[in-house]
Amino acid sequence: MYNKENMQDMQKRVDQYISQFEEGYFSPLSMLARFTEEIGELAREVNHHYGEKPKKKSEDDNTIEAELGDILFVMICFANSQNISLSDAFAKTMNKIETRDKDRWTRIVNQEDNDE
Repeated sequence: MYNKENMQDMQKRVDQYISQFEEGYFSPLSMLARFTEEIGELAREVNHHYGEKPKKKSEDDNTIEAELGDILFVMICFANSQNISLSDAFAKTMNKIETRDKDRWTRIVNQEDNDE
């Protein structure tokens, strides 16, 4: 089993891995293509699991979890190549969403809220 890592640790781990190779990070356009490819593979797995298209017997076993892991790896590579902290990016996005969309959806009412 793997140790759970925070995003900074994950970014550092990916950077240490990529830094072993002369080629380094792919260009932004190549990484975007890889990202798109991985999203397509995720879509295929979701379709096999939830859709009407069963997997062929000749197709490799794969999981939604594995495809999400692949997408996360490519996203971290992209962020690292652009010197972007995903922790900071996530915090900014959550602040935006929690502010902009705070009244957009129907909230779940807790039993404790009804008792007041």
